[in-house]
Amino acid sequence: MRAAVIQFPGSNCDRDMAVAIREVMGADTALVWHRETALPANLDLIAVPGGFSYGDYLRSGAMAARSPVMQAVIAAAGRGVPVLGVCNGFQILTEAGLLPGALMRNAGIRFVCRDVKLSVANSQSIFTSGYAADEEITIPVAHHDGNYFADAGTLDRLEGEGRVAFRYAEPVNGSARNIAGILNDAGNVLGMMPHPERMIAAVQGGSDGRKLFEGLIREIA
Repeated sequence: MRAAVIQFPGSNCDRDMAVAIREVMGADTALVWHRETALPANLDLIAVPGGFSYGDYLRSGAMAARSPVMQAVIAAAGRGVPVLGVCNGFQILTEAGLLPGALMRNAGIRFVCRDVKLSVANSQSIFTSGYAADEEITIPVAHHDGNYFADAGTLDRLEGEGRVAFRYAEPVNGSARNIAGILNDAGNVLGMMPHPERMIAAVQGGSDGRKLFEGLIREIA
């Protein structure tokens, strides 16, 4: 099993993500700098990690979405390669057009950094098959621009097509319909604001994030 974690100037969760993928999935994991124009061959997973790419100038993820490597990520997603974007990675995936909607400044204009309760809205995707439907899990968040927005028609379509993967169990940042993570129409791209890679072992305070990576092992295999 082979995976790649994309690195941008300002990434700060890239190594956390690589460790989670290696330890839980046992994958040979490469760190790929944003200026690369090609990805390693035969990838089973691409992760776009959290952080503050380019200092969040313009809009969070806006500049990173135009980095050379993102054309390769977009092409790989089009071929069906699973792509996981977490926090800033979610922002980058929306800016790159791989996911609909946008991540705006949190309601209340405050940085939110704490463990939050999530509800698993769709347990049938390749990313969420390790969870039960409506299972409540605890995953940390750390963001200033995690307020998910989309027009009413897009929100209805996401819900109707089962593309809402996770919801906040209670309001966290003002996200429309408490959405915490969404899937693309093909189901192979997931963007989520909470950090599953930070909750894979008891020493981190819990292991609810581990199930995401364990489910991916089974689905990819």
